[in-house]
Amino acid sequence: MSIDTAVQLHTVSAEHPSAADIARWVRVALEHVGRPAGEVTVRVVDEQEMMDLNRRFRRQDAATNVLSFPFQDPPGVQTEILGDVVVCAPVVAREAARFAVEPTVRWAHMVVHGVLHLCGYDHLERAQARTMERLETAILARLGLPDPYRSEAALAR
Repeated sequence: MSIDTAVQLHTVSAEHPSAADIARWVRVALEHVGRPAGEVTVRVVDEQEMMDLNRRFRRQDAATNVLSFPFQDPPGVQTEILGDVVVCAPVVAREAARFAVEPTVRWAHMVVHGVLHLCGYDHLERAQARTMERLETAILARLGLPDPYRSEAALAR
């Protein structure tokens, strides 16, 4: 059993982390929540593709930073496929600047956030959001990265 990560780069307009970094962030996130095996695809896209996906699956007419698509095994079949995480490179770049964090921190946060969704975590209710935020913070700390919510909270004041 292992963690397999496929990285698809479908943008030319913005910088993005290496496939190796993305795979490491996925692996650490899965290990942290007790998932020592699984298959995840991370797709890095431009704003148009993200807007199309967000419109189609969430009925929102804007590009967002990250979307997750958990995989459902067909009846009678059991796989290690967890699903897909789609990250919008230009949105993540703008958010890194807005939150005054290194782009790597924002990228790792979005990948980890998306992977947690694949593992069944959500943030629709406040208690769920707190759980996800604590996990994200702990996973980023394991990666040697700062708490992503400190800079966001400081800017909100």
